[in-house]
Amino acid sequence: MTNLTDEAGVRTAPLFSALDDADASSLRSSMVEIRINRGDTLFKEGDEGDRLYVVVEGKLKLGTSSTDGRENLLSILGPGEMFGELSLFDPGPRTATATAVTDTRLLALSHDQVIGLVTRSPQVALQLLERLAQRLRRTNEVLADLVFSDVPGRVAKALMDLGSRFGVQQDDGLHVNHELTQEELAQLVGASRETVNKALADFASRGWVRLEPRAVVVLDFERLSKRGR
Repeated sequence: MTNLTDEAGVRTAPLFSALDDADASSLRSSMVEIRINRGDTLFKEGDEGDRLYVVVEGKLKLGTSSTDGRENLLSILGPGEMFGELSLFDPGPRTATATAVTDTRLLALSHDQVIGLVTRSPQVALQLLERLAQRLRRTNEVLADLVFSDVPGRVAKALMDLGSRFGVQQDDGLHVNHELTQEELAQLVGASRETVNKALADFASRGWVRLEPRAVVVLDFERLSKRGR
């Protein structure tokens, strides 16, 4: 039975936004549903990969680790976002580990299905190229931030990014339930937990944010945004 929420999730994923209703419904029926619990690993860095995934519900994190055990978060993904496409067009081991931040439901599409879809639809191919270009642009921005931005600036920018994707505007501010621990937030901005906590405490003392467990309420959107530029 086709779930309307699933179709909506598929349609908002960049690769499938060019599909009409009939093709989107047909695609959904061919995708495999996967459920993973909070803390579970979908795949590990170095694993062979032949599937593309679309997040329907929940959040996942993509991260890498160094030989000495240090971890770095590349991104946090939520409903409508897709990942795993690189291995479909450049066969090789996974470049990151995918772990559920919350209980998560995914739809998976195999290599052959994606290649067939791209071959049949030039518009889908263009959407995929746009997605890959966005990923490259984002990677360049992250590298530039690590070189030119201080930790508070990177923290502010990360909060604004999380807020734009997961935030819910309420009377008292923008509620951002990012679901990340303090250590994970530090990994996301490439800094120590102590330095990130100091930046957050400073933002709170200025009245820009209110800190909550695994969440933050943005009280002064304009000033936090300026700090993250």
